[in-house]
Amino acid sequence: MNKPKESTEKKSTWLTWGKRLLTLAFFIVVPALLFMLIKNLEWQEVKEALLAYKPTTLIMGAAIALTSYCVFASYEVLGKKYIGHDIPVARIMPLGFVCYAFNLNLSALVGGIAVRYRLYTRQGLSVATITQLISFNMITNWLGYIILAGIIFTLRLLNLPESWKIGAAGLQVIGIILLLVASAYLLACAFSKRRTWKIREHEITLPSFKMALTQACVAALNWSLMGLLVFILLPDNAFYPTVLGILLISGIAGVITHIPAGLGVLEAIFIAMLQHEIPQGSIVAALLGYRALYFLLPLSIACIIYLVLEKKAKVAKHENKTDEHLSAQ
Repeated sequence: MNKPKESTEKKSTWLTWGKRLLTLAFFIVVPALLFMLIKNLEWQEVKEALLAYKPTTLIMGAAIALTSYCVFASYEVLGKKYIGHDIPVARIMPLGFVCYAFNLNLSALVGGIAVRYRLYTRQGLSVATITQLISFNMITNWLGYIILAGIIFTLRLLNLPESWKIGAAGLQVIGIILLLVASAYLLACAFSKRRTWKIREHEITLPSFKMALTQACVAALNWSLMGLLVFILLPDNAFYPTVLGILLISGIAGVITHIPAGLGVLEAIFIAMLQHEIPQGSIVAALLGYRALYFLLPLSIACIIYLVLEKKAKVAKHENKTDEHLSAQ
């Protein structure tokens, strides 16, 4: 009678240790790879590349970054329609902006979970509802990722270095698998009679097919904007699908290592996969610009919005207590 339970426990233990070993491997490999790639880097070249950026390029980059954050915040609007809570869109859009900025800069535990629980509970949502919303947002984000990565890998749109060409077939297989996974989700949303699934104590209710398509389009747009920002900061000979594909690869590597903002991971992967086409100095300059525009600029705005939201919440709480006191009298 206990065999299935013991088997499950052993499987869980193997998965846990597998994740730990994979994370440890990334922590060892990424810094070593980064050191090997930049040890001969000409920092004067990086400086010149940074100074060569036109103000119009930086303004366009800032506009792309902020648009991407607004698109991400719209995940919250989709979540509102999915769950059916009554918080106005005007409140949840800035909340989503804050959570995304904190998530990218300070890790998913801080921005994606802790801050979201704090802000949404102050809006009157229950813990169970917020958990459901977080799950929906995660599915939305990774659905767009899976579709884009699937298309780029399957069509071999990544211009890999000659020594990496052997990996093109492997990436193509991964791309096909990703597209099959995305198709399975969309088909389930369209035709499945069973609408609720339980995965590791979490209940997931399938949205409508129309909602699922909206999830895919919005998330794919968000990832595409992130890739576009890096692309416009690179020299003219950069190929957008390759830049986007490398960004997607670095994104999953950053998740595996749990390093906030993917520090070091992004740089190591971009330099390794793009240095055969673009000088290292230009790559590093583009990534520094990307970090400034996509991480630091929105984070500074998000901190101000967060303080405003906290102040409004305190005022609302004080007014509620005053009303309760007057009612009691």
